[in-house]
Amino acid sequence: MAHFADIIDQGQIVEHMQNALRTGKISHAYIISGDVGSGKKLIADTFSKAILCENRKDDGKLIESCDECHSCNQTESGSHPDIRKVTHEKATIGVDDIRQQVCDDVYIKPYSDHKIYIIPEAEKMTVQAQNALLKTLEEPPAYAVIIILTANIDAFLPTILSRCIVFQIKPVRDDLLMKYLMEKRKIVDYKARLSVSFAQGNIGKAILLSESEEFERLKNGTIDLLSRMERLTVNEIADRMSDMLITGNAVEESDDSDTEEKKAKATSKKPDPVAVNNYLDILLFLGRDFLVYKAEDSAEHLIFADKLSYISSVTTKCTYKQIGNMIKAVDEARSRIKANVNVLLTLEMLMLNIKENL
Repeated sequence: MAHFADIIDQGQIVEHMQNALRTGKISHAYIISGDVGSGKKLIADTFSKAILCENRKDDGKLIESCDECHSCNQTESGSHPDIRKVTHEKATIGVDDIRQQVCDDVYIKPYSDHKIYIIPEAEKMTVQAQNALLKTLEEPPAYAVIIILTANIDAFLPTILSRCIVFQIKPVRDDLLMKYLMEKRKIVDYKARLSVSFAQGNIGKAILLSESEEFERLKNGTIDLLSRMERLTVNEIADRMSDMLITGNAVEESDDSDTEEKKAKATSKKPDPVAVNNYLDILLFLGRDFLVYKAEDSAEHLIFADKLSYISSVTTKCTYKQIGNMIKAVDEARSRIKANVNVLLTLEMLMLNIKENL
């Protein structure tokens, strides 16, 4: 169930919405901007539910929906007639989508005091769609509330922005993310710490990583590959890395890495961008752990605390300069990939660089 108490570390947004509910001065249009997984949907759903609730509760700190009235039950089941979520079948949200689902529909009076329109992925609206929406934003019915969700605030016309209250979701503090994962999601401490480090304040990403078997396999496969690099050939390193990033299945043992089937698979498919980004992050944070352990000789501040034995073995034989070279190589590889250099070739060069230093 959607509650304001579940919205973590977004005090300014919650305070504004609470004041709107308390005074009854609810704006006709809001933009909630934030990265994918940052909690835009939760905020929009919580606000919508509270607006339409027939018996709100106020404990002196927060006004919350009651979870018991007919409206709350309809909202939770996704069947409330006065909450409309804009959908689209194509890659973009076209002018017809906005006209049919918002502009034409908005003048049909609601069953309650408000009629709420939620537009997810609104950065996908075409210019024509935005212009159509603009006409409604300029002269909306008193009961209309339009909530626009976006991962790219720069995609909107200035005239759209000027007619909306804009909320920017900020990164959640690491300590609050840790507390949430451990207390609410029951994630063990070392896995929660790892997920928080990778999430960089994005609560959705932290939850996904902490519960993802795929990410766990990628982490284990990456570290296993590093630990075996001394005795692997260049082709074996490339094949094992490709297997992790193309299939998403990291393997710890490879009996036949040069099969024609694997070669064909590697050439016919492209690496998963999310897996590549996570792979680079794993290498980068692992390099950070090497430096921390070499300096402190303690596992207290390690991100990969479950890999202490391997981290200890590396820091025993490697110098600070060699570890620094590894970190620098990871950063350079990321920059090349962003510049559209061939991904697998860039990563192969990276792994050879790492092999020379570890």
